[in-house]
Formats: sequence, structure tokens, C-alpha cells
Amino acid sequence: MGSEQRDERSRVEIAYERLLTAIQTGELKPGARIREVDLAEQFGISRTPIRDAILKLEADGLLMHEPRKGAVIKSLSHREIIELYAMREVLEGTAARYAAQHASVEEVGELSALNELMRSHSKQPELVVSINRQFHTLLYNCGNNRYLLDALRSLSNAMALLGKTTLAAQARTEEAFNEHIAIIHAISKRDGDAAESAARLHIRKAKAERLKQLRDIFPEENSQ
Repeated sequence: MGSEQRDERSRVEIAYERLLTAIQTGELKPGARIREVDLAEQFGISRTPIRDAILKLEADGLLMHEPRKGAVIKSLSHREIIELYAMREVLEGTAARYAAQHASVEEVGELSALNELMRSHSKQPELVVSINRQFHTLLYNCGNNRYLLDALRSLSNAMALLGKTTLAAQARTEEAFNEHIAIIHAISKRDGDAAESAARLHIRKAKAERLKQLRDIFPEENSQ
């Protein structure tokens, strides 16, 4: 691959990551129209890599086309959110079970260190979110299964449509910290059943908080 091709590929990757992050943080919200010109100006990136990044987001299922509007960020229905968390519970539970089988002592120590770091920054939501992602990414990698990793990456992209994570609430950060401890403890004991059970509970708690936040934002819509 020539240097020009590598440069173009890196520009597309940068554009993709910028767009994905904007969706994850809520900067670009579900239903928002996606226009190359606007995004190129907003992110200071030329239109060609933006166009390719948009195509990649479409392939990931994060964008959809609406009549007279063009590409917009997909909105998830209440049912789709429930289904998404159901799959996340299965996959993360499996990842934790595999981690109990394959994680090294050093990896278990790093999981614990990241969890403590997350708690120590509980008053800094953006940092908490970043550290939590590192924790879960390491947990997935500890499972040592490339096909599971692919499935988790795909799911992670879909989760971006939910916008800000439930850890925006400080009380939820404390709960997540304790739930992480249960996962780490089970992994350190090589107890696959307990690790999967703890991870599944962690995701069910996250789902409950997510649905509560949605009810607070859209009380009429979620009362039906």
C-alpha cells in the first residue's frame, strides 16, 4: 500500500472515530441530519474522508436514509433498546466467563486498577466514561476469543446510538464500581459461573438505569 493510500485510510479512520464519538457523547443526536459539508466544516476534515466515514457508519447500521432528509442518525425504539441490552448481557456474560479461564494475573490486576481509577474520578463523568470503556475493552480481550470480540465491537457500535452512558450519574458510577469488583473477584478465583453471573447482573443494572433515564426524559412516550 502506497503512502497516499495509507494517508487517505488514516483520514477516513479519523473521520469515522470523530463521528462515532460525537454520536456516543450526544453531540450528534438520533434523528439528526448528516451532511458532508457541515461535518467537514465542524471537524475540520475534507469531504472525501467524511463521505467514506458516513458510508462506514451506514454499514454499521448507525445511519439510515429518510425521504427528503437524506442520511440521519438512527433512533432506537424502546423495543430495540431492550433487545440491545439482552444481547449485551449474553455477550458480556460470555466474555467474563472466558476471562475467568484465560486472564493472566497481570490482566486481573489491571482490571482492578482501572476500576479503582474510575471510582477516584467519579466527579468527572467524561473521564469515568473513558476509563469504563477501557475496563470493558480489557475484559473482552481477556476472553481471548476473536469471534466474540467481533460481536462485541459490533454491539458497541450499536450502543453508541444510546448517546451518553448511564455513568453520567455519580450514584451509578459507585454501583458500577461495586459490580466490577464482583466480576474481578470471580475472574481472579477462576469461577466462570460467578463471573458470567456478575457480568450479566452488571448489564441488567445498566439497562434499568438507562430505562429510568429515558422515562425521566420522555415520561409520556415511555408511559404508553
